[in-house]
Parts: sequence; structure tokens; C-alpha cells
Amino acid sequence: MIGLERSVRSRPAGFRTHGLVCLASALLMVVSTHQSEWVGDGFLGNIATDPTRMAQGIMTGIGFLGAGVIFKDGLSVRGLTTAASVWITSALGILYGIGFFLPAVLGTVATLGTLALFHFIEKYVPNEYYAELRIRFSATDAPNEAEVIALLREQGFKAGSLSYRLDEKEGWFEYGMVIQSRNIRHPTELAVALRGDGRVHEFHLMPRGE
Repeated sequence: MIGLERSVRSRPAGFRTHGLVCLASALLMVVSTHQSEWVGDGFLGNIATDPTRMAQGIMTGIGFLGAGVIFKDGLSVRGLTTAASVWITSALGILYGIGFFLPAVLGTVATLGTLALFHFIEKYVPNEYYAELRIRFSATDAPNEAEVIALLREQGFKAGSLSYRLDEKEGWFEYGMVIQSRNIRHPTELAVALRGDGRVHEFHLMPRGE
């Protein structure tokens, strides 16, 4: 069910991935809690076993799978929620494997509620929009920094972390910056404004993602 929710949102780890994670965790815990059936009571009588070490190994190993769904694109980092859902699915598999069905079911419901309900709430929570912006002008006709900041302010943005790049051979000058706004519609308006500015040779507006 958790994987199905991720698949509906077209996340990199979906229905089958979460199902396999939960199944593998459950099977490994079943094996560790029934060691007497596959190594014999006589052998176990001479040593002390600790099934919790299997759980520790599972949770450590699943970190590599979670890291595989996290990727960075410019200033955007995506896949964190999916990685967290894979991690908690592994924990739920452990609970199912050792027979703690009530907390496992409650944990599954709580996870689904967090993914679905919180996603709905986030749409109505005021937040700030951040993006990476690069604007390229002709080296001989590039506006100064104050003019660029004024243009962004007219579109409802604040600018920070400015950088500058000059290529005399190609004949262009580029401003790079991180911009911020409280209105999600402002990026579209900014793109239209930059397209209509004859001085702008090229621009790259890349939102920061989850």
C-alpha cells in the first residue's frame, strides 16, 4: 500500500520495490527468530543468539537502497521522502516478520496517513519558492547588478548569492543567483518578463525541489 502511494506519484521506488523490501525484511526476521528449526536445539544450547542483530543489519543495509533513490539536480534534492518510505517499510517488514501484527498494522496506517495527509496539508501551508537563476547578456550591453536586482524585485523576487561570469571570447556576461519568492506564480511571470527583454540572450530558471 505504501509502494502503491509512491507509484501513483511517479516516484522512483514504487509498488514492487516497497513490496520486496517489506517481504525481504519479514523473511529475514522469520529466519532469525526460528533458528532452532534450522540449526538444531543442541547447537543453540551452546551459544547465545540475538535476533535483534538481524534487524540492525536489515536497517543498515536498506540505507544503501534508500540512497539510490536520492538524487541532486542543481540546487534540487529529490527522493528524500521516497527514501524515508523505503526505510520505514523495512521497519514494518521486521515487525510483521516477528509477529508484532498490531503495531505493524498501526505503523502502516500511520505511514500512509503521513504520506497522503501531509502531502495534502503541504499544499495549503505558506512556503517560499527558491530557484537557481542564470541570466546571460551581451558583454557589451550587460546591465549592472542594481538593474538586474530591480528587475527581479518588480517580479516579486529577492536575490542572493550572486555570482558573475565573463567570456570575452564568446562575448557574453552572465549573472548567477538564488532567487526567492512567496508566490508560486511568480516564476512563470519572471520567465515571460525575461523572454520579453531584448537584452537577455539566454536564461536558465531551475526550481529547487524536495
